[in-house]
Amino acid sequence: MSGPTKAMAALTCAALVLTTAYTVALGSSGWLWLGWVVLAVATIGMAAADSQSPAAPRPRPPAGRGPGTVRP
Repeated sequence: MSGPTKAMAALTCAALVLTTAYTVALGSSGWLWLGWVVLAVATIGMAAADSQSPAAPRPRPPAGRGPGTVRP
């Protein structure tokens, strides 16, 4: 995992601890849990995107007359 993905995972874990502490102390908040679930899904998406191997660069098109070229 890259640095930003690790930071996002740490933030998600900290948010889980804080959400749980809030629920124990003051009662459940559906919006707070929904926010945590959205954060967790975003973190999973970042981790999945980070684990993919980078795609090979596309080859350059052949030089010649095509759209956007100036005719002499």
